[in-house]
Amino acid sequence: MAILQVRDIDDRLYSSLKMTAKSENRSVSQEVISIIEKYLSNPALFKSNPTKEFISLSGSWDDKRNADEIISSIKQTRSKSKRFDKSNVIFD
Repeated sequence: MAILQVRDIDDRLYSSLKMTAKSENRSVSQEVISIIEKYLSNPALFKSNPTKEFISLSGSWDDKRNADEIISSIKQTRSKSKRFDKSNVIFD
């Protein structure tokens, strides 16, 4: 079997790797092998930017209004709500 040696790993990265390995009941070496195997078995899964993928799935929109206009619009719709009219009173 081949030996792979990795140097100069950031302490935070190594700590995260150690915690992940522990949660999977593996050694750090076994966890690294598992990560590499997952990546090499389907690298397309790891090519996309997670943030961009989330935004594309979440129905994000383009809005030409500035923040003040958006806030004003939200406030207007809230003030027109009949939720707290006397006819819709839930509380005494």
